[in-house]
Formats: sequence, C-alpha cells, structure tokens
Amino acid sequence: MKKVTIFGLSLSLPLLVWQLLFFAFPLVFLVALSFWVVENYRMVPDFDSVNWTKMFSRGVFWDTYLRTLALAAGASVLVSILAFPCSYGIAFKLSANLRRLAIFLMVIPFFTSYLVRVYSWQIFLSDNGILNAAFGLVGAGPYTMLNTDFGTMTGYLTLCLPLVVLLQVFSLMFVDRTLIEAAHNLRCGRLRTVFLVIIPSARVGIVIAALFCFILTFGDFVSPLYLGGGKPPTLSIMITDTTKAGQQWPRAAVIAIVMIATLLAVAFSAIGYAYRKRA
Repeated sequence: MKKVTIFGLSLSLPLLVWQLLFFAFPLVFLVALSFWVVENYRMVPDFDSVNWTKMFSRGVFWDTYLRTLALAAGASVLVSILAFPCSYGIAFKLSANLRRLAIFLMVIPFFTSYLVRVYSWQIFLSDNGILNAAFGLVGAGPYTMLNTDFGTMTGYLTLCLPLVVLLQVFSLMFVDRTLIEAAHNLRCGRLRTVFLVIIPSARVGIVIAALFCFILTFGDFVSPLYLGGGKPPTLSIMITDTTKAGQQWPRAAVIAIVMIATLLAVAFSAIGYAYRKRA
C-alpha cells in the first residue's frame, strides 16, 4: 500500500509543481500587488486597502462587471443552443467516417489565429461591408453591426462555437443508445426523447462546454475591442485602461482578482451542478 501511495504521489508531483508555479504563486503575488500604492508613477510595496476601496466605490466598475458578466453568460447560452443541433447531427446522424471528417472540420478554425479571424469579421460587419452590401441588394440596410454588442457576440461565437460543438459531440457519443431505444418503445417522440433522455444523459459534457465558453468570453479582450468598439468597456479592457492611467497596476490587480474569483465561483457551481445526481 505504501509503494502504491508513493507511486501515485510521484505521478501527481509534476501537476502539483505546475499549479504552484503558474497559478498559486502568481495569484499570491497578484493579491499582494493589489495592496501596493503608486507614488510619482512608481509602485511602492505597501499594505493599503486604498485600491480596493477606490475600485469598489466606482459605479463604472460595477457597471462594467455586470456588463461583462451578462455578455459572457449570454454568449454561453447562445453558443450552447446553436451548437447542440450540430453536435446532435454529428453524434447521431453521421456515419463513423463522416463523423471523423466533421470533427476535423471543427478543429480547422484553430489552425489560424483568433485575432486574424476577428479582423476578418470587420470586412463583413462594417457599414460598407459584405453583409450590408448583400442587404442593399434587397433594399434593406445598412445596419450598424460593427462596434456594437452584436459585433462582440459575433466574435464570441467565432472563438467558442467550434470548441463547444466538439465538447458536446464527445459527450453525446457516449450516451447509452439503449435508453433512447427504450424511450422510443415507450412511445416517446423524438423531441421529447432529446429533452428527457439525451440532454440529461449528456448533461456533464453540455455544462462543461458552456463553462469553457463562459471562461473564454469573460476574459476575452480581442472581440470587445475590435468588434465591440471597446466602449463601454469590459473588464479586460478596463485592466489595460487602468494600467495606462498613471501606471495603476495595483488597481488593475484588483480587477484581475475579481475576475478570477468570479470564474472560480462559476466553475465550481457549474461542475457541482454537472455532477449532481439526479433525483
């Protein structure tokens, strides 16, 4: 038993070292940095809560926090809904060869830079872009799509949709087919089977996919800036604006800690719900 324990600890040691070096230690330093002060545009080590008081007393901080939270939550729901029909078709309707091809096509977008893909959307969403040109052919538009929440959401879809589809597909592929056959034998319709059998059986994968989408969009900087215009800002944009305003890195650290705390709370809540036993 002792040998097995030592062997298990030796295998987990690299992961522990990784977490300490690249998460725990930087997080501790970030917390310490949030209590430093800036004097004459230089950071001075201190233990002063002025940065926390200053940020939490600003209405613009809470407005930005709620806006960022709403955009990320909305993107998670929207992406999950749009991804599910595609995931369902790949998992249940395609042959094994076509399924492998579809999964490969889902991976291809990750071969290019996310920044390049976001920039390419500017050609489509601008007032004189491709979409408005197409609307003009039928006598509609032009519509303002760039530098809006719609543009930001388009970037979020570009970032997360392929990943969410992949995660949902891998979850749906392991749904017990005998449960579906039993539902059909009990005269359960296709749509009802999806909601009462397939989605509950694949709940873990669906929730984890939505969680990944929330994590990626909550901290995203590219889409809100280049497709959303950056005004009003998100928390990631506020961090860069804060560091430019008098080198206020300690106040930026406060924003970063709030973001990390939010992500941890959402992650633990989502994982707890995903693995909760059904009554």
